[in-house]
Amino acid sequence: MKPLAPAALLLLPVLAGCATTTAQRPAVARAIPVALPTLGLEAVMGQDAAHLTRTFGQPDADVREGSARKLQFSSAICILDAYLYPAADRGEPRVTWVDARQRDGSSIDRASCVAALNRRTGGR
Repeated sequence: MKPLAPAALLLLPVLAGCATTTAQRPAVARAIPVALPTLGLEAVMGQDAAHLTRTFGQPDADVREGSARKLQFSSAICILDAYLYPAADRGEPRVTWVDARQRDGSSIDRASCVAALNRRTGGR
């Protein structure tokens, strides 16, 4: 086989431009974000710090960073972190997210942890 001449190599991009098609590409459906279920989290989601304190007692940790706040509650079974952020109208910060884990760090269902915190007696 003969090596291609350098001039022929320069023509390849020009020829490639002639091979374009005018067919429309199919529309790509975008995934609709799905909120995680909050069944069993009604006592926490959307609540303010005062409500959480009435429900679970004094938090084990109260961390503030700017306008955000994290309250941490624990029981013999699990640890619950509730993240509070101010509403758009600058109202009282409310819980927008919760995270839960067992005391050894392994995962636990968030609603199960809320139920365990509701059942605890004698505080932490």
